[in-house]
Amino acid sequence: MTDLEILYEDNHLIAINKKASDIVQGDKTGDETLPDRIKAYLKEKYQKPGNVFCGVIHRLDRPTSGVVLFARTSKSLERMNKQFREKETSKTYWVLTEQLPPENSGTLRNYLKKNEKQNKSYVHAHPVDGAKEAVLHYSVLTSTDHYHVLGIELETGRHHQIRAQLAAIGCFVKGDVKYGAKRPNKDGSIGLHARNLEFLHPTTGERIQIMAPVPQDSVWQFVEQQLK
Repeated sequence: MTDLEILYEDNHLIAINKKASDIVQGDKTGDETLPDRIKAYLKEKYQKPGNVFCGVIHRLDRPTSGVVLFARTSKSLERMNKQFREKETSKTYWVLTEQLPPENSGTLRNYLKKNEKQNKSYVHAHPVDGAKEAVLHYSVLTSTDHYHVLGIELETGRHHQIRAQLAAIGCFVKGDVKYGAKRPNKDGSIGLHARNLEFLHPTTGERIQIMAPVPQDSVWQFVEQQLK
């Protein structure tokens, strides 16, 4: 029925393990978006007449993989947007980097300013006009022969935040040539995976944890085995 990798589904929410090629919101490519595909899936599965609702709660950059959550009702969308806005959710990312950070663990606190024309964010040490504060916490989880794996917890959700903040400390994300990586990945992905999402269910209040398996890639598969 669908090639979507569904991690969670009920009457209120649906979570997908996003591939690096998927887009959450429409862009200049005109490629089909995840919400469009989810609507088609729900329409067919539940034989729904008319329009199907699928609300975007949060986003992942196109070359990023991992868990992304959508709302199936407007009430769920409103409640989940409030949770994300008030930072009541918890998001953990796994990142493959070409270099080790200066410490085994730490907090990066910067100001990010987005350049719309370049679709890129620039890091500033101090507040500048139009910049937003960006905070993340990192720890080194393991290393492979060529890469290092960091666990990242986001406190803020800024444009290209993890990519820009890590690049600013010389820690380039695998395949992310936009932010300084040596070479691109063949499939256009970058070594950034939204591994885990925790939130309170919008109607029951139950704490839900959703974990996304890593991409079908030899480096990621090795990492997942190492961290089991």
